[in-house]
Amino acid sequence: MCGRFSLRLGRDEIRQVPGHDDVNADDWIDEDEFVPRFNIAPRTYAPVLLRRDPVAGQDVLPDYSQPGPSNTDTTNPKTNRSSSHYVLHSMKWGLVPHWSKYEDKTLSTTNARSESLVEGGGMWGSIKGKKRCAVLCQGYYEWLTKGKEKLPYFTKYRDGKLMLMAGLYDCAILEDQAKPLWTFTIVTTDANKEFSWLHDRQPVILSTREALDTWLDTSEQTWTSKLTELVKPYHDLSNPLECYQVPKEVGKVGTESSTFIEPVASRKDGIRAMFSQQVTKSKDLTEPTSSKLDNGNIKRLRDPSPAGSPSSSKKPRKGLEDGYGSDIVILDRPSTPQKVFSCLHFASTSYETLLLKAESPNLSPQGLSRLPRGNLEKKKTNPK
Repeated sequence: MCGRFSLRLGRDEIRQVPGHDDVNADDWIDEDEFVPRFNIAPRTYAPVLLRRDPVAGQDVLPDYSQPGPSNTDTTNPKTNRSSSHYVLHSMKWGLVPHWSKYEDKTLSTTNARSESLVEGGGMWGSIKGKKRCAVLCQGYYEWLTKGKEKLPYFTKYRDGKLMLMAGLYDCAILEDQAKPLWTFTIVTTDANKEFSWLHDRQPVILSTREALDTWLDTSEQTWTSKLTELVKPYHDLSNPLECYQVPKEVGKVGTESSTFIEPVASRKDGIRAMFSQQVTKSKDLTEPTSSKLDNGNIKRLRDPSPAGSPSSSKKPRKGLEDGYGSDIVILDRPSTPQKVFSCLHFASTSYETLLLKAESPNLSPQGLSRLPRGNLEKKKTNPK
């Protein structure tokens, strides 16, 4: 399935559809409805890509003023446009059928199973041949169930180009609403063998220009065998995907951070960076009189503060605020900083214990526990 995705690019960049040659959109309907986000959730607006329908040698836009299964008006001169073959339209995620009189939020229409489209019937029968679109994203999120825990993972193209997911759309005029409501759903299929460990479903990805044009071509107004081939599990070896674990905070709707699409292991406030900085700090403690060369001038490092002093007791939290927290931008802040602080304190204590053990290998664990932390010089003069 696909329950969350990311599209945090500039509007001009989105129009160019990065990574897809000759695919761009000069027109963007309801552009202001879309807010670029790292964490796009159902019931919010996102841009979808549509193809202009060729009629009598001219490119015309569908008549977006009328809802229903078919919305192509070849007689309205206002729909005649030139420029590119594609148009963007901001629509709400979670399809509302055109016959609806109100928006039923209990209806699960964020995804449409490809099997339902191939087999026919159901609520998708009236639109699958006439209203197909491509949903733009940088990548999508999926949650791995591990016991009672759910871990979020982000899937994207390895080369970083924009991903186009197959979608369906519809339009409804609700009661007491003058403006038509345009909505979309993302088509899913079985996960291929490389991603079956994560989830049994994944979005249908249109990785080539040919696949995109085939999906968006609604001239036959019906489902075809070519479309059935497109909705099979992803198998394009020329456009490989990559997948990695990302922060758990992405699971909360409304939170935003650039770290949501970065691997947890390489985050600036992550475990790898934490241990790297702790090793550097510990080396400075063991060599308080060492020198560093800076632009030809020798600078002496000051001795660390004595253990137990007010400055040393506040140092870890100050490092957290100045070094780690400043790189995270989360609007709705979770409790993560406190957890990072606890991990940092544990790493500091464990690393100093290893240093003390290396200096005095014959010390018992009880002897190590009685040694003062943060003052290695005192241990050398009183090795009890």
